[in-house]
Amino acid sequence: MPANLSARLCSLVLSLFLIAFALPAFAGPFEDAVAKFANDDFSDTEEAIGVVASSGNPLAFPIISALQDGRLMADPDSKKVYVTGADGKSIDAATGQPVASVPDSASAVRLNNRLRRSVDAAVGGLTLQSPDLTTRLQAAQSVFKSHEETALEAVEGALAKETNKSVKSALGDARAAILLFKSDATEVDKLEAVATLKARGDQEALALLTGMGDQPASVTKAAASAIGSIQSSLAVWSTVQNAWYGLSLGSVLLLAAIGLAITFGVMGVINMAHGEMVMIGAYTTFVVQEVIRTRYPGLFDYSLLIAVPLAFLVAGAIGVLIERSIIRFLYGRPLETLLATWGLSLVLQQAVRTMFGPTNREVGNPSWMSGAFELGQITITYNRLWILVFTLAVFAILLAMLRYTALGLEMRAVTQNRRMAASMGIATSRVDALTFGLGSGIAGIAGVALSQIDNVSPNLGQSYIIDSFMVVVFGGVGNLWGTLVGAFTLGIANKFLEPMAGAVLGKIAILVLIILFIQKRPRGLFALKGRAVEA
Repeated sequence: MPANLSARLCSLVLSLFLIAFALPAFAGPFEDAVAKFANDDFSDTEEAIGVVASSGNPLAFPIISALQDGRLMADPDSKKVYVTGADGKSIDAATGQPVASVPDSASAVRLNNRLRRSVDAAVGGLTLQSPDLTTRLQAAQSVFKSHEETALEAVEGALAKETNKSVKSALGDARAAILLFKSDATEVDKLEAVATLKARGDQEALALLTGMGDQPASVTKAAASAIGSIQSSLAVWSTVQNAWYGLSLGSVLLLAAIGLAITFGVMGVINMAHGEMVMIGAYTTFVVQEVIRTRYPGLFDYSLLIAVPLAFLVAGAIGVLIERSIIRFLYGRPLETLLATWGLSLVLQQAVRTMFGPTNREVGNPSWMSGAFELGQITITYNRLWILVFTLAVFAILLAMLRYTALGLEMRAVTQNRRMAASMGIATSRVDALTFGLGSGIAGIAGVALSQIDNVSPNLGQSYIIDSFMVVVFGGVGNLWGTLVGAFTLGIANKFLEPMAGAVLGKIAILVLIILFIQKRPRGLFALKGRAVEA
């Protein structure tokens, strides 16, 4: 018994020794750093971020991301730190063990702007070696923007292992941004960083180079050269971007004006209600999407493909009805036609307000028309790109119809010499009705496209009617090629004048230029040929 008692006492003493002295030795730098989050001191928090992020501990990313999202809780009494998840569950940040609840005395770890940049850089560094390509790319871009020195080791490690070309380039840019601002970086490293940013050549690279502060003379000289080169490059890309915006606007104007050019050229009718046909097409798209949302949600990506023929039929049928009931009694009386169609436009607007209300209606973008992509230093949105393609397709189909169909032949004959066409047995009244319907139908499908980039409201058509008339008059009445050239010319000119004169003065300048042009060429760029036209 005494021997057993002695052994037990020795075991007890050894256990107490381990508890008192040995166990704290297991608390390493990671646990000590985590505990500093509970000190409520910005300097301690910054130090803790650096140690945790570089520790390699699997808990590092959950802790730093929780700190970024305001989910890292610290108890000042017990010096315990907790990570709370989106699902409401919590773990001990130092051990990763689940906890039943976070103490009431715990509060979120505070951050200031400098610490937020450090946190962003740490999150970026921790995700640089993620198996997901998109995550690695976003992490590299995040480090580039924050250019925190603490992420340099992680960036260089990831750069050595990276095989994807785009991610490797982004990591190289991030490394250059860090070295440029790193106080103890060598002059060679800084010159290399300047060269990398010069090759990148975008606005973010320019901002880094202009804000890098005092540097060695050789670095300052290289940076000045890089800044000049980037500014020249950006000026060229800005011109290209404006040209793209002009083509985009021109495609919209062409789509809105092409139907007007047909009716104006064949019938000589100034249709002030043409914009309302565009509006009807847009509301047809809204109705199609509402039906699909409520009954066939899986077909939403096909909603525009369904809306295009429906908008053409609805707007075309209304156009034929207008021509048969109003327009045909007013041929040869341009002032009365103008007043009648203007009054009709007000009636149609009020009818739409009564049916759908005066507020804007939501028309969604299908997935294949959402988002954008970068081409060089310009941004191209998919909806604008698809509208340009759609406009050119409509133009090509319309040209083929006018050239290779019987209706197209009759329309061209009536346009060139109405009396001669009638004497050859062409029913000019039928051609007029079908032409007005065709022009209205094309305006309807223009409304489908415009619903993707503009507000669908009763006033939608009014935004484009004046510009449409300007395009038709400038290009040449009734000439489709003139309408094409006129639309893109006015669209590009408008986008280049806007930055210099403003939107309103830009439109006024365009109008004045068109008036001066019409004084020299009353029939526009491309005048129609024919004895009746030339008479």
